[in-house]
Amino acid sequence: MRRSDVGVASTRREHAERGFVASPELAKNLQRVHVDLIELHLQGKQAHWNVVGRNFRDLHLQLDEIVEAAREFSDDVAERLRALHATPDGRSATVAEQTSLPEFPNGEVDTAETVDLITERLEAVVGTMRDVHDDVDEEDPTSADILHAIIERLEQLAWMVSAENRTPNRA
Repeated sequence: MRRSDVGVASTRREHAERGFVASPELAKNLQRVHVDLIELHLQGKQAHWNVVGRNFRDLHLQLDEIVEAAREFSDDVAERLRALHATPDGRSATVAEQTSLPEFPNGEVDTAETVDLITERLEAVVGTMRDVHDDVDEEDPTSADILHAIIERLEQLAWMVSAENRTPNRA
């Protein structure tokens, strides 16, 4: 690029990759998902460290599985934002300000209560993704495909963890 063209290129939002650039709305929607996934990871670890009661070991290990999935998914969303020339914001203050998840209780939490709290949070993250899905899909089906995969896995994890507190439904 010639020196005289530098200002022109920056106003056209061109990049070396010359790829698709996310609109502010698409970036905002993916950011919402990103912060909820980060918060799910943090709350999952809080639960993991402080869960007590019946079936402790199984739930303790299952929480690590949820945490690992949430960390991987938040990274996938952040990298998708970067691929679309947007900047993800995963700073703690941003996550605390923007997350839709309620705060996880401090201190020891009984296993049955932990199951309900984590299920609620898994479902909340899925709810955020379902809220933004149609707008994301309209602008960028590739990003929507990423959301599909995350929704599928988080719904599976919610089903698996919530089963701990269920009683059989016999017809």
